[in-house]
Amino acid sequence: MRVAAVDHGQRRVGLAISDDLGMFAHPAGAVEASGLDNQAALVAARLKELGAGRVLVGLPKNMDGSEGPSAQGARAFAEKLRANFGGEVRLVDERLSTVEASRRMREGGVSSKKQREKGRIDAGAAVVILQGHLDVASPPGTM
Repeated sequence: MRVAAVDHGQRRVGLAISDDLGMFAHPAGAVEASGLDNQAALVAARLKELGAGRVLVGLPKNMDGSEGPSAQGARAFAEKLRANFGGEVRLVDERLSTVEASRRMREGGVSSKKQREKGRIDAGAAVVILQGHLDVASPPGTM
């Protein structure tokens, strides 16, 4: 079963999908839409195209573990996605995923300007969320 991750934002939703073995996360672009209902419907359709069976929605917690308005938005989005997707939808802590994605892209030679184009950073953050999950779900040497 392929696993997907979602980095929810007000304007863009970044997507990542695992390989068939569940070992590596790959960027799957971003969906641009406003409104939770519209976002959830478009993301669910894209996830079905990608063959995802389970979806992880990033929950942006504050560094002290508390939840602010962005976390509330992610929770509301996850509920809408559950209704549209039909598969398993789970919330996972995504603290600093965008920071980590930006750092990795900079190290790979991608400028800050290029990172913002076409939702690259959003998909990159989804990759960070998903790869963290895959690394814990199937530790090296267990396959």
